[in-house]
Amino acid sequence: MGPLSGAGAVGAGVAALYVAALPLSVPGGDSGELITAAYELGVAHPPGYPLFTLLAKLAIELLPFGSVAFRVNLLCAVLGAAAAPFFFYTVARLSGKRAAGIFAVGMFSFSRLTWQWSITAEVFSLNNLFVGLLMALSVRFREAATAKERSKICKVGAFCCGLSLCNQHTIVIYVICVALWVFSRLLRERELTPGHMSKLTFCFLAGCLPYLYLPASSYLNKARWTWGDQTTLKGFTTHLLREEYGTFNLAKLENGSSMADILLFQVTDMRTELSAITQALAIAACLCAALRPKVEKPHLVWLFTSMLLAYSFFFAWRANLDISKPLFKGVVERFWMQSNAVVAVLAGLGFSSLFSFAEGVVGNSRVLRCLEWLLAAVLVTGQICSNYSVCDQSRNYVVDCFARNLLSSMPPDAIVLLRGDLPGNSLRYLHYCEGVRPDVTLVDQEMMTYHWYLPKMSKHLPGVIFPGSRWNPLEGTLPDGTATFNLHHFLKVNKHKETFVCIGLHEGDPTWKKSHSLWPWGSCEKLVPSETPFDPGEWIERTRNLYNWSEEYGRMKTAFFIFDLAETARVSTDVKAQLYTYAYNLYKEIVSTHKLHPANWHKNYAIACERMLHLQPGREDPELLLSEAIKHFLLYTEKAEDEPQQSSILQAVKHLKKELRGLRQMKRGGETFQQGTK
Repeated sequence: MGPLSGAGAVGAGVAALYVAALPLSVPGGDSGELITAAYELGVAHPPGYPLFTLLAKLAIELLPFGSVAFRVNLLCAVLGAAAAPFFFYTVARLSGKRAAGIFAVGMFSFSRLTWQWSITAEVFSLNNLFVGLLMALSVRFREAATAKERSKICKVGAFCCGLSLCNQHTIVIYVICVALWVFSRLLRERELTPGHMSKLTFCFLAGCLPYLYLPASSYLNKARWTWGDQTTLKGFTTHLLREEYGTFNLAKLENGSSMADILLFQVTDMRTELSAITQALAIAACLCAALRPKVEKPHLVWLFTSMLLAYSFFFAWRANLDISKPLFKGVVERFWMQSNAVVAVLAGLGFSSLFSFAEGVVGNSRVLRCLEWLLAAVLVTGQICSNYSVCDQSRNYVVDCFARNLLSSMPPDAIVLLRGDLPGNSLRYLHYCEGVRPDVTLVDQEMMTYHWYLPKMSKHLPGVIFPGSRWNPLEGTLPDGTATFNLHHFLKVNKHKETFVCIGLHEGDPTWKKSHSLWPWGSCEKLVPSETPFDPGEWIERTRNLYNWSEEYGRMKTAFFIFDLAETARVSTDVKAQLYTYAYNLYKEIVSTHKLHPANWHKNYAIACERMLHLQPGREDPELLLSEAIKHFLLYTEKAEDEPQQSSILQAVKHLKKELRGLRQMKRGGETFQQGTK
């Protein structure tokens, strides 16, 4: 039986587990934006991902069940599972052992990283498919016996290379490595003629045709959400080359970790994702290729190794993010899937080589074959069992719930100024794709700073007045004639609408402070005219039940706001005492009701207790306040071990304990005196 005989079954098995763990609603990250761009037939963030957008639109239109997000999630799961047969074919064809192919596929497909990003609406599963396809085509090209067969495979490969670049640009390193290897073979065979080269170029450009979608969508300007203006050559190349992010960088204006640190993180992460056994077997494949070139197939081992090294070094060089920060590490690690795929294939070849070597030494091939299958099954089963519970998103509605509650909390016809991926992408998805709160207008703060945003999108934001074509703290006219406006002016001309901020305002424009204040509105904030008097009791009641969820993050924000007001506002002693009391009662209610909460809530509540001790006249039992402050300061120091002021907090706790002992002694003395007088 050839390697193709099991490839379909392998893909079906991976698909079954992927679909079982599929999220039914919108995930976080870029998913909401990618789904919205596909639904609206707009353009996604640079470089545009036209192939993914068109495939997602087909899934949205053709699948008759589930939410829009579920359909795109399902598409990505199928694409991710479709990569498995190509990896299986590559290993099984080169090694002649299907168990080795199962091992390679299982360790890669069911690693946490691959599984997690293959079942959400993201571009990574499609990229994994192209990586597998390139490797499988490389095997076919290596085995091609005639010039005609090689020519046919080259044309298919050139088309696939062009098509792959219509998705994620990181695959260009693999494309270059494979192309150089193919050209060297064709040169040796004297088959790289000008005519052949022109045909390959044509096939490659044919694969790039989906990029024509970008100027077409931009020209029609029908999408209520899109990114960039690709109707000009400059606009098209800016988007294609990711100039707004930095063409060869992950992000703009970021100072990242060193190249050595990123490579070390990558190796460490690879061990976590694929296991040390997989890493060792990948090294074994290279050693076997070097020591046994007549037995192994070293050309492809060295090709795959060069792909891995070229990509790893280039990416570590250009990944300008500080991966010591968990958020940025999460961004960077997604791109390590591309290298993990090659390592898994090499590990499959190493797995096969070791058993082939053992067969030559022991000779009992039947027992070794059983052991080979058993070991592959145990390792893959272990990978599945260790990651399924983490990757199972079938009951995860957190992002959907977050976005629905934010939208439902808004008054009619409100303006929401968005900032950041989580609120921006999730709210856009629900608003445009599922029609939630069509009366609300979503305006992206960062996008308003781009020259193309308002000229293209203002017509899709009815009822909102823009006093210029671009947001800039310094109002005026730019050298190119563009009229700019600041936030103060924007709020002035839109005073007929209530304006909210999700989450936070751009620090570069403080002009709103001339006329407005920010009041907490659940997880968001409301821009309120400065002359409006603040009644804390009324505001607490108004915002108490904004959301239909159990989490108390919104109310904690209100408590923090009121406490900060008590700390900083120039008000009378009575008003200050009233504010402290409101904040204390809110903190107490939230912390006592919700046991699982961030560590800093303990500190906030403890500080509120400490402030209440100094109110005159006292409004709470001092012994209770001291006990609660001590308890929650200590809980905070236990949970926040990296707190830089921990020694100061512990010193404060020591002082509070001394006060508590003195208070209790006074109470006991008073009780003894009362008993004596009786």
